[in-house]
Amino acid sequence: MTNYLQNFYNNKIILASQSPRRASLLSLIGFDFVVQPSGFDESLITVTDPVQHVLQLSEAKARFVADNTDKGLVIGADTIVVLDNTILGKPENTREAVSMLKQLSNRTHHVYTGFCLIEKPENRSFTDYEVTAVHFRKLADWEIEGYVGTQNPMDKAGAYGIQDQSAVFADRIEGCFYNVVGFPLTKFYTTMINFFNKNKNI
Repeated sequence: MTNYLQNFYNNKIILASQSPRRASLLSLIGFDFVVQPSGFDESLITVTDPVQHVLQLSEAKARFVADNTDKGLVIGADTIVVLDNTILGKPENTREAVSMLKQLSNRTHHVYTGFCLIEKPENRSFTDYEVTAVHFRKLADWEIEGYVGTQNPMDKAGAYGIQDQSAVFADRIEGCFYNVVGFPLTKFYTTMINFFNKNKNI
């Protein structure tokens, strides 16, 4: 299925992400694209402000791919989990995953996703972000340990993926659900409309 917006953009769309969840969400709203994971070293972004972190990292990921792209639209994105102003990244091991989930238990945390669009060869770009508040009910130790045992948390910020078994951990969500999965679909979609509208007169 092709999204009608692509009638106004006939060049290649590139998703600069290796996340299967982002690819699935982008497909969900009908875009045809190719995946080209960014090789940008994420450790180079050290800013601790959540908004600046996701904005800078999503742009850096997109730039890494755009610099090697002659023509097309490159999309970069980054998602983080923030608790008490501390960024929780992907756990390095199962012990850290258990620790993260215990911290999130019976608390409200925030999920930030930044995304960046870069159109080549014009080098036109735009970055934005979305934030969603997620509240976890009180989790039992056996639930945490059982979930970590599935290995699903190991490649996810904050050690959980709301689209898998941990869906039963969250009892309240304020904001975009898809943002928690890894891509704020509505905001991205409306951004694409505005991005094209400047030159394409949609």
